[in-house]
Amino acid sequence: METASNADVIKTLQVNGSTITLVGTAHVSQKSVELVEEKIQTGDYDCVAVELCPPRYENMVNQSWWKNLDIYQILRSGRGSLLLINLALSAYQRRLADKLGIEPGKEMARGIELAKENNLRLEVIDRDITTTLQRMYRRVTFWQKMKLVTGLVASIFVGEEVTEEQIENLKEGDMLQSLVEEFGEELPEIKQVLIDERDQYMVGKLVELAKSSDAPKNILALVGAGHLIGMMPAFESPPDAGQVQELEQKPKPSRAGYYVGWGIGIFILSMFAVGYMRSPELGTDLIITWVVLNGSLSALGAALAFAHPLSIVTAFVAAPLTSLNPTIGAGMVVGIVESFLRKPRVSDFETIRSDIAQLSLWWKNRVVRVFLIFFFANLGSAAGTFLAGSSIIHQLVQ
Repeated sequence: METASNADVIKTLQVNGSTITLVGTAHVSQKSVELVEEKIQTGDYDCVAVELCPPRYENMVNQSWWKNLDIYQILRSGRGSLLLINLALSAYQRRLADKLGIEPGKEMARGIELAKENNLRLEVIDRDITTTLQRMYRRVTFWQKMKLVTGLVASIFVGEEVTEEQIENLKEGDMLQSLVEEFGEELPEIKQVLIDERDQYMVGKLVELAKSSDAPKNILALVGAGHLIGMMPAFESPPDAGQVQELEQKPKPSRAGYYVGWGIGIFILSMFAVGYMRSPELGTDLIITWVVLNGSLSALGAALAFAHPLSIVTAFVAAPLTSLNPTIGAGMVVGIVESFLRKPRVSDFETIRSDIAQLSLWWKNRVVRVFLIFFFANLGSAAGTFLAGSSIIHQLVQ
C-alpha cells in the first residue's frame, strides 16, 4: 500500500493489459531495500524487472567475476579507459555506501533474491553497461572525458565531506532529482547517454515485455528514483522495437582520431626530414627532442602510478614510437608489461570492490594499478607529443 512518504517513488500504469508498477529506489538506501521487500512480499506481482543489464546481473550474483578479468585482452582491445571510468563510478558509489552503511545496489540484489524465493519471473531491462560507456566515450570530447574522470576522482577523494543532512536526504531519495539535473547542466552529452537514453531503453523493454505473447499480468519494475523523471513521460510515446535496437548499437570507432594520429606521425617524420636536409646536427637534435620529451613524460606518468622500474623504462622507449602510430598506445604497451612483471594476485581480485573506495589502495591493488599506469602513461605521452611537437616547430623556424 502506498503511503505519503513513498507515493512519489511508486508509479503505476497500464500497458497492453499488463499493470506495470515502477518503484524508484536509491541505490544506497536501506529504506529502498525495505520498500522492495514490502512490495514483493505482498504477492501482487508475477514478474520482477530490475535496472540491471545481463553483465551487471552476472556480476551481482557472481561476486567472483573479477577473477575472470582478462587484463591483457582489455588493454589490447583499447578498453582500458572504459574500465577505469567504470572503476571511478563504482568508487563514487562505494564512498556513499560507506557513509550510509549499506552495500551499493542492495535493493536490486534483494529484489533478485526475493523473486527467486517466490518463483517469480525475473527480467533485466537496462542496456549493457559496455554499450552505454562506449556510446558515452565516443560522444564526448577528450576534455569532457578528463572533466568526468577528474570530477569523479575529486568527488571521491578530495571532495567535501557528506553531511548528516545530505545523508538523510539521500536515504529518502530527495537528492536524486537535483543530482540528475546538475549532471545535465555540467555535462549534457554524458547525461543524454547515461540517463536519457537508458530511460528510453528501459521503457522500451518494459513495453516489449507487456506486449509479448507470454506477458506477465503484474510487473514490478525496480529502477533508480532519478530515472522516474524521464521514464514516466516516455511511456506516453514509447520507443518501438527498431528504436530499442538502435539504442543497443555500439558506436563504430571514430576514424577522425585515426587520421589525426597518422597525420601527427607523418608531420613529425617530415619535420625530421626537413631538419636533416638543413643539417645532420639539426635533424639529430629534433629526434632527441622528440624522444626525450615524449619518453620522459610518459615514463613520469607511469612512475606516478608506481609502475615497476622496467615498466617505466618501457614507457620511455615505447612512447616516442607509439606516438607515431595511432594503432598502438604507450599506455597499452606499458600496462601489458606491468601485468606480466607484477601479475595480479588472487587477493587483488577479491578485495577490488573495497579497495577502490580508498585512494591509497588504488596504487596498492595490482589490478587497479595496471589501469592507472595505462592511463597516466597515455596522458604523459599525449602531453609529450604536444610539447615535443611545439619544440620541434620552434627549432625549425628559428
